[in-house]
Amino acid sequence: MPEATQYMFNHKELVEMMIKKQGIHDGIWSLSMRFGMQATNFGLNPDGADILPTAIIPVMEIGINRVDKINNISVDAAQVNPQHKEPTMQFKRRRH
Repeated sequence: MPEATQYMFNHKELVEMMIKKQGIHDGIWSLSMRFGMQATNFGLNPDGADILPTAIIPVMEIGINRVDKINNISVDAAQVNPQHKEPTMQFKRRRH
């Protein structure tokens, strides 16, 4: 079987992974991105005859933020990362 060289994730899968990584167990969380912007002049021909002003918009950060409603880029942390209750210790009284 060939070795995998690429893994792709949809928006909800990314949010779910970040919720689990941060140990979040409640609330609705949505994908969030911060973009940067740079401008330059760019042309396709080597002679520079077709230079055009061009915007370059890199993704600077990817994260999650709490929201009020489920949508196509959000998940409920209680469903994807439920809080596990600590087991309660119950002792039986021994008779002597």
